[in-house]
This record gives sequence, C-alpha cells and structure tokens, in this order.
Amino acid sequence: MEKPIMAKATAVWLVDNTTLTFKQVADFCGLHELEVQGIADGDVAAGVRGFDPVANNQLTQDEIDRAEADPLRKLKLKFNPAAVGEEKRRGPRYTPLSKRQDRPNSILWLVKFHPELSDGQIAKLVGTTKPTIQSIRERTHWNIANMQPIDPVALGLCKQTELDKAVQKAAAKRAAEGAAMTDDERRKLLSTEQSLEMEAEPKMPTAISGLETFSLSGNTDEEEEKSDEQFQDADSFFNLPSGDDDEDDDK
Repeated sequence: MEKPIMAKATAVWLVDNTTLTFKQVADFCGLHELEVQGIADGDVAAGVRGFDPVANNQLTQDEIDRAEADPLRKLKLKFNPAAVGEEKRRGPRYTPLSKRQDRPNSILWLVKFHPELSDGQIAKLVGTTKPTIQSIRERTHWNIANMQPIDPVALGLCKQTELDKAVQKAAAKRAAEGAAMTDDERRKLLSTEQSLEMEAEPKMPTAISGLETFSLSGNTDEEEEKSDEQFQDADSFFNLPSGDDDEDDDK
C-alpha cells in the first residue's frame, strides 16, 4: 500500500483535526498504532508541525468523512496521475570521508581480479564515477603509481553478498553471449560460498606437465636388472692382460 509523504507530520494533522481511530491513522501513515497514540499523548513527534493531506492533494474530505463514520474503513490515498510512472532515482552510493581515499584501491582490485564487471557495476558497488574507473583501467589515473589493489569488502565499501551478486550477473551475461572463458576466469565468477564448498584439487604446474613419466633411459626394468648383474664385480672393469701373454709375444 502506498504511503503519504511526510507520514509522521500527516499523522499529527489527522490526530489533531479528525476523529479517526489510532488504527486508521496508523494504517494510512504506515506507523504503529502505539506510535499514533504517543502522538495524541504528546510523547511522540513533539514540535512536529502537522501536514494537511487534503490541501496537499493526498486525501479528500469525503474520504475522511466516510472513514470517521465507519471505524473499520481504511483511508485510501488519493490517486495522483502526475505520479504515474515516476520512480525514485538512486544516486551514487555514499562513501564516508574516512574511506574515500581507499576507493581507488578498491576499484583497482575489482578491475584486476574481476575484469568481467562493467563500469556501471563497479560504480554501484563502491560509489564512484565511470571516468574514474576508465582512468584506472587505462592506468592514466594521477595516482596510479601509488595505488595498491585492496578488496572493497575488506574496506567496508560494499558487502560480500553485493559483490557475489554482481559477479553472478556478469557470469550469466557472458554465458548468454557465448564467450569462451578460461579456467581462471571461470573460477573468478564463482561466489564466495561456492568457492568455499569446492574441494581442493591438486594440479600439476603447466611448466612441468608431461614430465611425470619421464626417464633418462629407455631401458625396461629387466634390462636394468641385467645390467646391474653384469657389473656387480668391480674387478671386471679392470681385466688387464696377464703377464704370460706378454712373455709369449716377446719370444
């Protein structure tokens, strides 16, 4: 149910100027019935000036009269055709002054470890502008030499659930486009919960892949055993001619 603008001030006016029940006022203004009773007693909204919903085109006097006659009737907000299709625009995320100096570092982290995120997603996560993100992507930022990538979740600039949601959205978009992803890119698109639930798989570095069966000789085990038996006697290496053969040659 839609609520009136300046709900508490509207409740103050209705309590002071009508005989509506506390429940009727509470339902119309989106407040608790005890809070409306506190307004009537002067304990709540002290000093708040009443906001006339009739003069401000939120209620009609006929609607108030019918509700006063029937305590079970709920007030209905007056239809305003000028407000049809109007949505509240969300501005950039507010970042406290103490954390604004760390915002470029978080942008650098997102650009480095999640390049699949669009500039709009990064801007929504950390509350920045697209020109700033573009300058960090192109490494033309004035302070790029002194920047270090830092996780925005660790800095408190966004929540882990918000980051995971943005990453999953980027993964769905890339899958719809049919773009091929490497193993590292696919691993980055996993949420934190999914990555923690996965079992660690041993993986041989690519630099030495294919060397697990490498041997220096092509001999089989039987040939190696034979060669060991042949050279078990160290004296066989030094089979020099006997002295008798030399004497026969001299004769």
